[in-house]
Amino acid sequence: MRRYPSGNPRYSSFSFGPGPLTPAIKTLISINVGAFLLVWLMPQGLRHATQEFLGLLPSAIFDGFRIWQPVTYMFLHGGIGHILFNMLALWMFGTELERMWGTKFFVRYYFITGIVAGLTTIAVSLLPFEPTARMFYSVTIGASGAIYGVLLAYGLTFPNRPIYIYFVFPIPAKYFVMIMGVIALLSAAGDTGTGIAHITHLGGLVAGYVMLRGRQLSPANEVRYRYLRWKMDRARKRFGVHTGGKSDWDKRIH
Repeated sequence: MRRYPSGNPRYSSFSFGPGPLTPAIKTLISINVGAFLLVWLMPQGLRHATQEFLGLLPSAIFDGFRIWQPVTYMFLHGGIGHILFNMLALWMFGTELERMWGTKFFVRYYFITGIVAGLTTIAVSLLPFEPTARMFYSVTIGASGAIYGVLLAYGLTFPNRPIYIYFVFPIPAKYFVMIMGVIALLSAAGDTGTGIAHITHLGGLVAGYVMLRGRQLSPANEVRYRYLRWKMDRARKRFGVHTGGKSDWDKRIH
């Protein structure tokens, strides 16, 4: 992104990313990094025990009633690459969403998509198939379910914003999200035990879509839209503003 300070185009500068951390993004990254370092510094045996206790293990939820796991699994990560990708994506795609939505809704969206992604993994692990049976006794960790929900929201909010794959190839955000969704779907259908929770990713995408779609269709939003339209029409009449040609007012932008 190129910026021109003081309104003078002769002096330009480049900035990377969406800017400074917003409050929720800063808190989430701090908690995730802190939890990763704490677990990483543990002895191997204690580390595995902690991951089984706080990670998402469907068999433990049913047998040991560990109902906190659909929340706590989001704050554990398996390696530096795992947490680095997730936190970078959270910053890159979540910052603008928090600025636009406000911290309260963004936090609610993040946790709902992450929790529903975990519940999707649990539900699929109960299916009577060999791959899903392995999921029932496997630990899932990471914020990827919520991150995929954030990616979906970014693609729907900024559909034509270019995303550079490998920092070289630009692709509109809407197509990037579609590609990620197809990869998650095909990987989940043909999963052979690679250790990547594709079902969790897919659950985050679906949860995000349902939540955003429900928000768009909510009666409260419809009332706000009608009220805003009434105020705009009133302002036009008051100041004698007349639109020429076809009006685009009825074309809602989401």
